[in-house]
Amino acid sequence: MHPKLNFDTATDIILENERVLLRPLVQEDAVFLSPYVKEEPTLWKYALTPITTDQEFEQYIATAIETRHLKSAYPFIAFDKLQKKYVGSTRFYDIQLNNSSTQFGYTWYSECTWGTGLNEHCKLLLLEFAFETIGFERVEFRADNRNKRSIAAMKKIGCTVEGILRNHLPTSDGTRRDSIVLSMLKEEWPRIKAGFLARIKMLDQNK
Repeated sequence: MHPKLNFDTATDIILENERVLLRPLVQEDAVFLSPYVKEEPTLWKYALTPITTDQEFEQYIATAIETRHLKSAYPFIAFDKLQKKYVGSTRFYDIQLNNSSTQFGYTWYSECTWGTGLNEHCKLLLLEFAFETIGFERVEFRADNRNKRSIAAMKKIGCTVEGILRNHLPTSDGTRRDSIVLSMLKEEWPRIKAGFLARIKMLDQNK
């Protein structure tokens, strides 16, 4: 039996490299992130709850912070050092220390970061933390099965598709979505990490 892991959600966790800084999301971050609600509405196309106004976005942040207080999730805000601005958010959620597993998601980054390597840098930091610092055995990813861009990104970083949860969750437009389930295991991480580092090096050289 594996010993219980220690992931103290009350601690302020900072994950950082030469490209990105990830720090805990706080309510005051709405001022940095809320412009994306109106300026980039495509970011919220697959959101489970409507996010079209500043008030809805502030509630989105409040809910994320509450899950941290409940020790079930840990939300981050992402600062892009290349563009010198905050560009999005991501989080661990469904943290199950007894089962040595967590989910990773609620991830969105401004369109200005797409194709720049920002996502790869963030994922590298987060997965290093999950597998090497905390010691999770499994990290799970889920997405709306219609969100082909997100699914392609998860496959690209080395996730394995496990299956589809049919008619799984209600969406903001009143329909229900099928959710695709992908995962990554601790034993796979050394190989996957090597691929990460090679892709990041190539992307950074092409900037």
